[in-house]
Amino acid sequence: MWLIVGIMSDTHDRLPFIDKAVERMNIENVELVLHAGDYISPFVVSHFKPLKARLIGVFGNNDAELERLNKLFTEAGNRVKGRFTEIKIDDKRVALLHGDEEELLKSLVNCGYYDVIVYGHTHRPVVRKEGETLIINPGEVCGYLTGKSTIATLDTETMKAEIVFL
Repeated sequence: MWLIVGIMSDTHDRLPFIDKAVERMNIENVELVLHAGDYISPFVVSHFKPLKARLIGVFGNNDAELERLNKLFTEAGNRVKGRFTEIKIDDKRVALLHGDEEELLKSLVNCGYYDVIVYGHTHRPVVRKEGETLIINPGEVCGYLTGKSTIATLDTETMKAEIVFL
């Protein structure tokens, strides 16, 4: 069974933009959201509560109060799984990480094991293939560095990913 997956990263406490991203994910009817980190503070969690899909995330290099963030997300029915996690979606192997450890990111891309690698950190949107691996960076929800607030969607049936401007 295929899914529409919403992908976001680098929300950086910018609450109105988190609200826009959540609203867009709900409009797109995504069934799962992957967050590649840099939520920043635990008070952002309440802004993810209107999300109709479940969320799986990882921590970024700027996140604080990790235990509290994880506890609040878990109480809301979501999970933040440390700095890296593997997810199986429709028999596709997905790696989710923040991407600030460049050697790790390169190793994951080069190993060819994953069907999809999702990362953030650079605040620049990327959708590209390397070998059989689809690599997705949704850019930044916060819009601080590029001036553009973006997320991404992935259709697991067609394996087509696209960047969505908010």
